[in-house]
Amino acid sequence: MPATSRWLVLLVMCTGYFLVLLDVTVVNVALPQLGDRLGTGVAGLQWVVDGYAVPLAALLLVGGSLGDVVGHKRVVLGGLVLFGLASLACGLAPTTGVLVAARVLQGVGAALLLPGTLAIIADTFPDRREQARAIGIWASVGSAALPAGPLLGGALVEGLGWRAVFLVNAPIVLVAAVLAVRVVRDRPPSGTTDRGPDWPGSATAVVALGALVLGIVELGHRSTGFGLVALAAAAVAVGGFLLVEHRSPHPMLPLDLLLRRQFVAANAVAGAMNLGTLGTLFLITLYLQTVQQRSPLGAGVALLPLFLPLTVLAPYAGRLASRRGPRLPMVLGLLVGAVGVALLLTASVRSAYPVLLPALLAWGVGLGLLTPAVVAAAIAAVGPERSGLASGANNTARQAGGALGIAIYGAVAGPPDSAGSFVAGMHAMATTTAVLWLAAAGVTLGCVGRGERDR
Repeated sequence: MPATSRWLVLLVMCTGYFLVLLDVTVVNVALPQLGDRLGTGVAGLQWVVDGYAVPLAALLLVGGSLGDVVGHKRVVLGGLVLFGLASLACGLAPTTGVLVAARVLQGVGAALLLPGTLAIIADTFPDRREQARAIGIWASVGSAALPAGPLLGGALVEGLGWRAVFLVNAPIVLVAAVLAVRVVRDRPPSGTTDRGPDWPGSATAVVALGALVLGIVELGHRSTGFGLVALAAAAVAVGGFLLVEHRSPHPMLPLDLLLRRQFVAANAVAGAMNLGTLGTLFLITLYLQTVQQRSPLGAGVALLPLFLPLTVLAPYAGRLASRRGPRLPMVLGLLVGAVGVALLLTASVRSAYPVLLPALLAWGVGLGLLTPAVVAAAIAAVGPERSGLASGANNTARQAGGALGIAIYGAVAGPPDSAGSFVAGMHAMATTTAVLWLAAAGVTLGCVGRGERDR
């Protein structure tokens, strides 16, 4: 393949990856305006975010497996088209229910799209040196999506309204899909026809995570028996998932991995990281706009000190993990991040921005140290022959943790209409996050090695 075509492939794959991660955070600054226009409360806003996060978490491993069976080009194209159409539906949604349904479809498209981007890049750049450079660019683009989300979202909401954060995806996806058809090679599937996706495992995972989120949201805002029924359904689905995985010849999560201490610890820490981060981000966005009355763009700019350290530090933290093992950057990241979220306790209803800045910076530095190391720990626990599975499981743990964090934190803090009560709830959840991350640091010290494989 000519060099120009190869780099066009990289551009298309990076575009898809960027959009998937962008939609994790871009919607946050649109939530207050969206809630006003559609007449929905905190529970509805939680589902606008989690409607995307739940299917993305539950179907990531399926997307990778499906690409192995039918070819990654087909799956990536299907994911792009579904993501684009769902984004259009989100932008045109007349009600909260329609918007949440469209967000679910967006999450399904993202889960199909994301795993195949890296597989196509690896196939397009067979030379090791070029491949490493291409994957580095892909990773950097993904990191850039996180700070871009609040900033771009704030500008779009302030200039064009909340619908623009979804509609902007459609023309980008259209161009990317046309380019993908023309330049991505239609490589024969690498898998065999007798090893398809684990559909029963995926279905039970979706039910388990969706019911758990639903139960938490319902109990937090309505305190009805329906929430308890949803939690019971989640428990049954978890049991069903474990049974299905035990009996499946090709499970999406081989249960023998649950006997590897470092693998379990790395994924538990990854889930705790995103549970605290996305849950607290949900609250801090409502705090900045609804409590402190900042504009969407002003809130996006205010959040940059949280995300920029992640983009800047991630490459250095990755190199530190490769030289010294993942334990040191994981522990440092968790401790610094815990200090950062604990500093949010100094925030009051009328706090000036300099009061928030140290908290956001320390929190961001912690994430920058932790994120690459926690992936490295999961991969080191299983070895290179199962690195794809380990990376997919770690991504799944992070997305699932984030979905639960949004549900739990929003339920505890309650509506931001009562500023004092909401800030008290935000303080309670900041304390919870700090304690959780300190506990995760202890787990890391006890279970994650300095670099050797954990057998």
